[in-house]
Amino acid sequence: MKLENKVPKAASPVKATLAAALSIGLLAAPSAALPAVANTSEPAPEVSPPAAGDTHELNLLGINDFHGRIDANTVKFAGTVEQLRAENPEGTLFTSAGDNIGASLFASAVQDDQPTIDVLDALDLTTSAVGNHEFDKGFDDLTGRVISGKDPAGFAHLGANVYEKGTETPALDEYELAEVDGLTVGIIGVVTEDTRTLVSPGGISTIDFGDPVEAVNRVAVELSDGEGDEADIILASYHEGASASADLGTATGASAVFNRIVNETSPEVDAIFNGHTHLGYTFDAPVPGSDDTRPVVQTGQYGENVGQIKLTVAEGEEGGEPTYDVTDYSMDIVERTAADDAALTEAYPRVAEVKEIVDAALAEAKDVGAQPVGSVTADITTAFTDGKRDDRASESTLGNLVADSLADTLSAEELGGAEIGVVNPGGLRSELYYVDDPALDEDGSTDGEVSYGEANAVLPFVNNLWTTTLTGAQFKTLLEQQWQLTADGEVPSRPYLQLGLSDNVSYTYDADAEQGGHITGVWIDGEQLDPEREYRIGTFSFLAQGGDNFHVFADGADTRDSGLVDRDAWTSYLEKNSPLSPSFDRRSAALTGVPATVEPGQEVEFQVSKLDLTSLGSPENKTLTLRYEPAESGASAFSRAVSAAALPADLGTFAVADGGATVSFTVPAELRGGAFTLTAAPSGTVVRLPIEVPTAGIPSDDDSGQPGTGEEPGASDQPTDQPQPGTDEPSAEPTTGPLGGGGNPDPNAGDPSAPGDGTLPLTGAGGLLPLGIGALVLLGGGTAVVLAARRRKQAGR
Repeated sequence: MKLENKVPKAASPVKATLAAALSIGLLAAPSAALPAVANTSEPAPEVSPPAAGDTHELNLLGINDFHGRIDANTVKFAGTVEQLRAENPEGTLFTSAGDNIGASLFASAVQDDQPTIDVLDALDLTTSAVGNHEFDKGFDDLTGRVISGKDPAGFAHLGANVYEKGTETPALDEYELAEVDGLTVGIIGVVTEDTRTLVSPGGISTIDFGDPVEAVNRVAVELSDGEGDEADIILASYHEGASASADLGTATGASAVFNRIVNETSPEVDAIFNGHTHLGYTFDAPVPGSDDTRPVVQTGQYGENVGQIKLTVAEGEEGGEPTYDVTDYSMDIVERTAADDAALTEAYPRVAEVKEIVDAALAEAKDVGAQPVGSVTADITTAFTDGKRDDRASESTLGNLVADSLADTLSAEELGGAEIGVVNPGGLRSELYYVDDPALDEDGSTDGEVSYGEANAVLPFVNNLWTTTLTGAQFKTLLEQQWQLTADGEVPSRPYLQLGLSDNVSYTYDADAEQGGHITGVWIDGEQLDPEREYRIGTFSFLAQGGDNFHVFADGADTRDSGLVDRDAWTSYLEKNSPLSPSFDRRSAALTGVPATVEPGQEVEFQVSKLDLTSLGSPENKTLTLRYEPAESGASAFSRAVSAAALPADLGTFAVADGGATVSFTVPAELRGGAFTLTAAPSGTVVRLPIEVPTAGIPSDDDSGQPGTGEEPGASDQPTDQPQPGTDEPSAEPTTGPLGGGGNPDPNAGDPSAPGDGTLPLTGAGGLLPLGIGALVLLGGGTAVVLAARRRKQAGR
């Protein structure tokens, strides 16, 4: 709409004191309902209009982060909008602050979010700021399918800070003008500048994202400079907002961008809606250059609430030109109605249309949900206790499988470069059963088949998949936070939550230790955790923001949104990796009484527990085998072979009962660093012991890669059976006996108590048997046998 000859609005005469946040909603995890938020704001004091004229009452309704919530509550959401519209039919304007689509529920997502677009059209949504999720499938998808496709949205998508690559040319509409109760309202829409890091780079390669506050201010001037399009009232719709309740009150909290929205948005803007951060709040924000305030509202998420800003606008006159001034305002966050659907559809025609759209979408989703997407060879489930699923205090085959899928899906650099997958147990809402569950699968599929609906039921929250960087020390803290404490240091109703971890992670713990000291050892890809090293973690957006009291996630660095939704990535993983089988090896085990260090010959005894999983089909472990594996770093192949041969491979096998065992052994007399490990059977669980193993009795190798002698530099390190200078004969006769070759037998042969039985005799300054390089090492039953092919150098050869 083209409006001309509009003069700039006079500064608002509203006088109000800047207040603290009037109503604060906590950051809501996708798995938890947003608390109801009641507005306690008193309307700003009424002020007489500057001149005689009409008074207009505007009813500005707003939503944000709807995320395709097409479900049993959609009709009630629509009813709430219509109830609020009915308060002032001629003066109502309904807008969105973005993320209407993307990260959507199954019924919307499987139809490319068309049901959501249709529902918002039916409710007469006028405009929407683009959110980062509007770009999930790329800029071309947004401008094509969503905005101008076969069934395009009937509402404007606004992005004043979205520019053509390398230019200042807007790539989307910057604003929309709407006639409301005789006034022209200008709506400016902007998106978080972080969008460039929140979606797949390939989909946004032709555009740039600029400063949202600068964009709002630029367009606000254009709408109030007396040239071209003009607006009587200006509403700024930011897909950006406060990141935590600490940002409210003085509006100078941790979020620099919210601070700028509140304190630097142009005084020409009369009201502000926020989005993106899923908080619920109302806020009296200062108008720059005056003592006045203006309303700022964010409604939470998922259509659970509808925001409402009421403006009283006085029409006056100055210099012969009309003026429009906000003389009063109020703001509220209205919780979704609980009214009966039938009553809502009967009372409001738009709601009846919404119900038709929703019913059709749910029916289509049910048909699509019956389609097979993968298969399993056996049950893969959450942990069970007393026959009941969802024991969140125990490790599970399903939790670990989903963690594996996260590490695999997000491993590509462009998707975040994840090395480790982490899953919260509360995110797993169903099982992958081998025999179909009638409650989930009614398509008559064969046993072992996983339908789309069954896959979706496992991860129904539609979290985005994020990656973040934690140091080794922070990752250990993450594991420690399984012993739960709230941000206030209180123990919550679930005092322990067991994380699902990808199969390259293992750790040990002492459940009886003091808070902060439970984790006794962590290994990544078989190597001890490096406290200083940075590790890329792939997880759900809920967890990555510190959900479920895993607070250290919020301290992660280089946090990125992959643009993928958990359900879609999970389904794709099932399709690519089927048939899937449960893995019964544990990522963790409980140890009690393990010494921090050991010495050669030391007697050690400790307890192991939590070796068995409780997911359906998990076997009971029967044995636990202890092994010592010497370190290989810095040793030649020759010395490694000799070191391994000199040490028993197995140090004992112990009986397991009820998932636990007592382990006792004598530390080998010869140690060369390395590690002690336990292997449980039949699960295959490997437990690395958090024991610092010293190096003793075995010399290091010299630079040549051959065994050293331990003598001073310059001393000969040739084997003693090599010829001495000036002679063609070796200095010693070949030996005979158990080691072969003829000559002097081992004087200890046949004596089971002697070192020659079961261990190799050690000779020379370094304690190594002089063997030729053709030694063949055979290990078995804890005894090392070396067959040496010793070659004598003959005269004249």
